[in-house]
Amino acid sequence: MQVYAVGGAIRDALLGQPSQDRDYVVVGATPAEMEAAGYKPVGKDFPVFLHPRTREEYALARTERKTAAGYKGFAFYCSPDVTLEDDLVRRDLTINAMAQAVDDDGALAGPVIDPYGGQRDLAARQFRHVSDAFAEDPVRILRVARFAARFVDFTVAPETLVLMQRMVEAGEVDALVAERVWQELARGLMEARPSRMFEVLRECGALARLLPELDRLWGVPQRADYHPEVDTGVHVMMVVDTAAAMGGSLAVRFAALMHDLGKGTTPDDVLPRHLGHEQRSVELLEAVCKRLRVPTDCRDLAVVVAREHGNIHRSEAFGAAALTRLLERCDALRKPGRFAQALQACEADARGRLGFEDREYPQTARLLMALEAAASVDAGAVARECADNFSLIKDRVHAARVAAVAARLGE
Repeated sequence: MQVYAVGGAIRDALLGQPSQDRDYVVVGATPAEMEAAGYKPVGKDFPVFLHPRTREEYALARTERKTAAGYKGFAFYCSPDVTLEDDLVRRDLTINAMAQAVDDDGALAGPVIDPYGGQRDLAARQFRHVSDAFAEDPVRILRVARFAARFVDFTVAPETLVLMQRMVEAGEVDALVAERVWQELARGLMEARPSRMFEVLRECGALARLLPELDRLWGVPQRADYHPEVDTGVHVMMVVDTAAAMGGSLAVRFAALMHDLGKGTTPDDVLPRHLGHEQRSVELLEAVCKRLRVPTDCRDLAVVVAREHGNIHRSEAFGAAALTRLLERCDALRKPGRFAQALQACEADARGRLGFEDREYPQTARLLMALEAAASVDAGAVARECADNFSLIKDRVHAARVAAVAARLGE
């Protein structure tokens, strides 16, 4: 029985980067032998065991093929006769199909085992599929795109891109379940440069299938005085990368990605203006969230940003009454944390434009000051002053907030 570390741990070690976790493959063992050695089996569908001391997962070397169940089922074959090379050939990319033996303490030991040219492709900064088995799992298209967002100086090998395009044309990505799509998109959004993920998805044609609302933004013009980059798709990619550079959460990055979807439905005779695109953006992103089963926190923040980003940008010119209405529409008094995230997404929108990258965004400080003033109002005390006339409470609380904001602004 021989144990190997495989995949990302070897790749990252060769790149001199830290690795989050390790995948282990065991060659030359049976399930009974693993249990006899103290390993605990987990799951029913995969030959995976937990190490008796570290509780890390160890998988028996296996081969696999897609079953009649399609993308929801793979048949696995495990045997002591399955070699390490047999196991590695089923993996997605050559840079993830390398292995190295580990000693009894789990330390890497011995030379890198690289039967499919992973080190060559690391040096060439290329993503290349290991074998035609790549085409059996369309999730791998999303994985390649996600890797592009992490390893920003890598490119997709021409033959791999052609294979991905063929998979899209054959309708492979149409069969992906929503949860897997969202999982990969979310992981890619949290990488260093999320725009690279969407560039790769566009190149192979998958973005038009998975997110047509986003894909149609490329080629849509905007006013050059506000958007020197002109192209809406280019702008949105700049915005999401700015959100990433600012350290935005997943919800902030998703809001940045979705904020301008309505510009893709602007009538041609109105271009390059986009009157009313905010509400159209809300409707489109709500459909996206329902289709991909996006988590509630991401959806709710994206709705606020899509609906209100124009008003937040213009808020420098707002007086106390308009500022208070904006805060109330954003539910900022009840959810100040979410409002702070909305402001971060809006700052990314303002700076995600050609030549605007280093501009200040004073709207944030002014709106947070207004929020602090509005929140200082004791709504309970105002309600008690209204005695039994409950119909007055809402208007009186609003008026008190406006007065507090006006006093803070010196109006």
